[in-house]
Amino acid sequence: MNFWVPLASGFGIGYAPVAPGTFGSLAGLVLGVLILLAAGHLALLITILILIAAGVYAISTVPAAGDDPGWIVIDEIAGQMIPLLVLAGIGWFNLLAAFVLFRLFDIFKPGPIAWADARHDAYGVMGDDIIAGLFAAIILLLAQAFLQSVTR
Repeated sequence: MNFWVPLASGFGIGYAPVAPGTFGSLAGLVLGVLILLAAGHLALLITILILIAAGVYAISTVPAAGDDPGWIVIDEIAGQMIPLLVLAGIGWFNLLAAFVLFRLFDIFKPGPIAWADARHDAYGVMGDDIIAGLFAAIILLLAQAFLQSVTR
């Protein structure tokens, strides 16, 4: 068996019978929070970069992975971690906002997210989720700035 298949599937999470992308995102959220609490933002950033590189390689070795089969969730795991980098704190509301924003961008794929998704290669499979994570992070930053301005 190809070693990279378990990694691409999030070590089996991608084989969930329903909503594997959502389960992959939940795994990314939990793992990201644990890394933040244990080692901080730099460790989370390094983890994200490693997952992106490993994910691109893993997906490129899996036959038909360019069609982004549902069982590949390494992209959701890495993408979901990105908005965690900008959270003002690790509270339930912030985590829920990061999760929901990422999932909405990943599902509806506006603008450049759809462009990346249309590539049908390892970069596209990973890229659409990375961009979705960046969009979620931008919205969170804007929301935090707005909330700070109205509470002053």
